[in-house]
Amino acid sequence: MGLMLWLVPLVAVLLSILIKETKALHVMNVVCSFALVVIAGFATKSVMVSGILQYNLFGMLFYLDALSAIILDIVVIIGFLVSIYSIGYLNEELRRGEVNTKRIQLFYTLMYSFLFTMVLSLTVNNIGILWIAIEGTTLASTFLVGYHNNKHSLEAAWKYVIICSVGIAIALVGIIFLHLSSVTVIDSSHALRWDILYDHAKELNGQIVRLSFLFIIIGFGTKAGLVPMHTWLPDAHSQAPSPISALLSGVLLNSALYAVIRVLSIVNKNLGDSQFTGNILVGFGLLSITTAAIFILTQKDYKRLLAYSSIEHMGIIALSIGLFTPLSIFAGLFHMINHSFTKAMLFLASGNILQKYETRKISGIRGLLKVLPISGFAFLLGLFAISGTPPFSIFASEVSVFLSVFAEGHLVLGSLFILLLALVFVGIAVTLFRIFYGEEDSEERKPGETNPAGAAVLIVFLIIISITGLFMPDAMKELITSAQRIIGG
Repeated sequence: MGLMLWLVPLVAVLLSILIKETKALHVMNVVCSFALVVIAGFATKSVMVSGILQYNLFGMLFYLDALSAIILDIVVIIGFLVSIYSIGYLNEELRRGEVNTKRIQLFYTLMYSFLFTMVLSLTVNNIGILWIAIEGTTLASTFLVGYHNNKHSLEAAWKYVIICSVGIAIALVGIIFLHLSSVTVIDSSHALRWDILYDHAKELNGQIVRLSFLFIIIGFGTKAGLVPMHTWLPDAHSQAPSPISALLSGVLLNSALYAVIRVLSIVNKNLGDSQFTGNILVGFGLLSITTAAIFILTQKDYKRLLAYSSIEHMGIIALSIGLFTPLSIFAGLFHMINHSFTKAMLFLASGNILQKYETRKISGIRGLLKVLPISGFAFLLGLFAISGTPPFSIFASEVSVFLSVFAEGHLVLGSLFILLLALVFVGIAVTLFRIFYGEEDSEERKPGETNPAGAAVLIVFLIIISITGLFMPDAMKELITSAQRIIGG
């Protein structure tokens, strides 16, 4: 089963290179992404039964527990929905002459390379291999960011690859220090294995472990979009094709944060408390939320605004995990799920808007609900959802986060958190809500969806974020609780 999780996206990459016909490429795309969902579902079920899914594969390399299963499920489910959306999106670009079959081949080749590296990073029992996989996500997604081959997308791609590569290099230094802290404790044949490092965490050299965490939080925090290492994110997310923007924001950021969380659990067990790591994560979290709130108020590009919103929500997750209480860890993981699905939906809706209006400028869009009834409706509700409005799922997780803050007696932190969330809501409302009103300027722009399958995907996303805002399925609660225990020890 573990090997199949790695093989399916690799097979999809090979088929994308070999298949020369557009319809066959689309069929392959949906079949492979659905296969990933099915395999991941069986793997998650095994984890819920046995706790850990581990194979003697390349030296016990494959490893899946509740924490990695949560993020893996996010990856494959959003990947599947994005694959369906991509069919209509690419067909519309093909109709306009913006791409040809070779470019569609390239798109699927890179997208499944991207998915493979993310799946690999979540299913390996070795922080060194995880580092290689995270670097692989950078290489695959760089070409996707620059997919449109224009001045702005190429600039964003260069900015992305340079900043993230520097960040990943810093993370490598942190991994080297983590290894140095364990050389007298752990046999070299087990070096950098998650389970061994965690089991022997108290025996590691505490001073070197502290230094390791500083490098790792800066390195992987760059890839997760935490401020002040975030500068690549608004450009990359806004310039990438919308299906890729959905994957970057809804999936990639979580994979980078996963590495930080794994190391965090080892460091906290070594130090015996969470004060050192907690102060750092809460600091990065607050800085990220504050910066995002300020920039959201001044945005003129709706995709860049959504990108800054992603920075805000990564900050919320970092703050919540940094508090390191059972409730805050649970809330952080729940928020990670909710943000992923909500933001993916918004970026996909923005793709339909961009293809219809042919502009990213907020000032260039009016009467959205009349021109794109389904996409406009999903975008409107998605904006309410991402702002933390009930009854959507992000409201539930944000309430859980600030309850966990107040439960620990952090009144100033809790009040500041609520104030910043209110500021973000005002920023989104003032900046974006005017696009839904007024009359459409162009008489040539006929009302109607350009991507019917994509519109159906948006409805699925809306159903998911509405249900989880009102009711948490038992399986989800059990999985998050198990992951919370893994992190908290």
